[in-house]
Amino acid sequence: MSSAAAPTREERVAAAASGMTLALHARVAPQRAAILSPSGDRTFAELNANANRLVRALRARGIGEGDSLVLVCANRPEFAEVLAACQRMGVRATPANWHLTAGELEYIVSDSDASVVVGDVRFAPAVLGASDGVRVRLAIGGAIDGFESYADAIAPHAGDDIDDPVVGGTMLYTSGTTGRPKGVDRPPATVAATPLTTAVASATRYDATTDVHLCTGPLYHAAPLAFSLSGPLAYGVTVVLMDGWDAATTLQLVEAHRVTHTHMVPTMFHRLLALPDEVKQRHDISSLRVVMHGAAPCPVPVKQALIEWLGPVVYEYYAATEGGGTFVGPEEWLKKPGTVGRPVDDGLIRILDPVDGNELGPDEIGTVYLRAPAQGRFRYYKDDEKTAGSYRGDYFTLGDHGYLDADGYLFLTGRSAELIISGGVNVYPAEVDAVLLTHPAVADAGTIGVPDDEWGEVVRSVVELKHDVPPAPALANELVAWCKEHLAHYKCPRAVDFVDELPRHDNGKLYRRKLREMYVD
Repeated sequence: MSSAAAPTREERVAAAASGMTLALHARVAPQRAAILSPSGDRTFAELNANANRLVRALRARGIGEGDSLVLVCANRPEFAEVLAACQRMGVRATPANWHLTAGELEYIVSDSDASVVVGDVRFAPAVLGASDGVRVRLAIGGAIDGFESYADAIAPHAGDDIDDPVVGGTMLYTSGTTGRPKGVDRPPATVAATPLTTAVASATRYDATTDVHLCTGPLYHAAPLAFSLSGPLAYGVTVVLMDGWDAATTLQLVEAHRVTHTHMVPTMFHRLLALPDEVKQRHDISSLRVVMHGAAPCPVPVKQALIEWLGPVVYEYYAATEGGGTFVGPEEWLKKPGTVGRPVDDGLIRILDPVDGNELGPDEIGTVYLRAPAQGRFRYYKDDEKTAGSYRGDYFTLGDHGYLDADGYLFLTGRSAELIISGGVNVYPAEVDAVLLTHPAVADAGTIGVPDDEWGEVVRSVVELKHDVPPAPALANELVAWCKEHLAHYKCPRAVDFVDELPRHDNGKLYRRKLREMYVD
């Protein structure tokens, strides 16, 4: 193939089948920028070569097909290198949330059966505390006690393409109502496109020679990983990585790099719109063609204001780590404000009565079920019971509630009372409750999400104290601090309230919906 020729669809499909899309673009456009970031840049040739070096380094250390790797890394080029290496050597990669404490991270390392931990020096305390007993440990960006240097480990190895690549996959962790995170495991990626990826591809219309994608979110999240790294790189598009999000910086980067595509969450929309007019007018952001969003409900006025500012470039999907189902463009959305789109395939969405499981008609609110793909269905790693409980025949649910209107558009009305979505991040209240109950002053605890204009929801805990402990503002602050000692900060309550008695069902389960009604009109 000529280095000047654009890859055909058949060539891209063949490269995807072997996990070698980077190699394809490294041959076609070796000097094109693949990654631009505050931690360094990579051309496609450099990114591909380093991925190959890592494959050889890991194989030399006894790592191969069927092994698992946990990656704790900020948005930097090495993240993409590690992911690409795993995809071409049959290793399952688990990008982990770097906000987690050492104890929380240790659970993921153990539960995923990790043979390798690759850690960013910025998160050394958590990484070091979570990696005892792991066979291979590599440190990115500096020294971590007991870890080999990532750069030194890959340096002696050749960067030319590897022989006999074996496709590996990713396993992201999502929490359940029990409070323990579960790995969402799928077979290694297949060549066949899903209806959702086809809809996204139709909207993005990537042109590798001109387009630039701005990654605004942390790559350990499913959406930025798929839409802001794997997707653009597969099409040979340059990715600009943000190391921490800021509204004004976003506008600066769009202007500086002539960014054409990005993915955000509604909290970001809210903060962009809140910028002073002089800041918004200072930057030329006319290059933007596609702004994707999902992960959390977006208030109708916020999205309307964003489209008014940016133009008809805002696209929305409804999906999760376990799968996806709807898509809507800006023109459609303006005709159906509040919708998360139409199912991207016939029969993909069903609305079922939460009690008897019967299918409901138009405008009837029930539990949203999505049809599982015929191949590559997810399972919760080491939890067959939870997996089975998520499926009803060929359909599974994320616990969301909503309805399909007469035209087939999906509207979400809420979600299971157990799930809080704050700034696009899932928080599971049972995990917060479990920590609060370890405090000597707490007799009972219930955590809920309270609506918030900026974050969508914020975490709030309601506590029943032991009979000899008086409520006090200082104690409320102490309980928040207690949570921060044991949980990632984004999971912790913004406030703690005290009540005489928490509402519970006859079977002893917390009546979380009634608790939430105390704070929601």
